[in-house]
This record gives sequence, C-alpha cells and structure tokens, in this order.
Amino acid sequence: MRKTAILIIFVFLVCVLAAGTARVMAQERITPLEAKDYVGKKVTVCGLVASAKFADMSKGRPTFLNLDRPYPNQIFTVVIWGKDRDKFGTPPEQTYRGKKICVTGTVSIFRNTPQIVVSDPSQISIKD
Repeated sequence: MRKTAILIIFVFLVCVLAAGTARVMAQERITPLEAKDYVGKKVTVCGLVASAKFADMSKGRPTFLNLDRPYPNQIFTVVIWGKDRDKFGTPPEQTYRGKKICVTGTVSIFRNTPQIVVSDPSQISIKD
C-alpha cells in the first residue's frame, strides 16, 4: 500500500514538472500590435504580410516584410539582411507577400517600429 502511494505521488510530481517545463518551452504568440510590449524578449509574432520589399540598393541589402499594415504605416517589420537571402530558396518578398506568417525571434525597435531580424528561414512559418 505504501509503495503504491509513493508511486502515485512520484507520477504526479513528474506530470506537474513536465507540464511546467512545456509551458516554459512553448513560445509566446503575439500580434504585431502587441510586439512593442515585448522588446528584448523572444516571442512569435503572427500576422499578414501587408507589404514586402527588397531594398537591394540600400546598405546591407535588407528585405522588409511589414505585418498587418503596409509601409509607411507599418506596425511591425521582419528584417532579412542581404547576407541571409541565399538561405531562402525563393526571394522572401515573393514567398511571403500576402501570406499570414509567424516569425520567431527577439523583438527590437528601429525608428519607433518593433521588428525581428531573421537570419534563417526556420524562423518564419506560413500559416493557413
């Protein structure tokens, strides 16, 4: 009887610890509008790519994916630097334009707009 009680308590504790670990490991999903409240934190931002542009003549040759509102009224931007473009099979501005995506990374601010800099395609997923 005592061994059964100890086993039940042990299984219960393992389940509680596993649930807590899963919550810590799960990435918090937020909207582009909420991103400004998460500067410095790693999150997943999901939204519609309202505008996309490859600035091939600009320093660093960035690609900008603006979520939910197009440039110049963007509320959140995904930045892919030119040095990382080759990691994407097709040009990111073509692949993601008009699609609902989720992007994972650390939120920063550039010119009062929250952004995530993406260096690998695995940071972006297309949602149905």
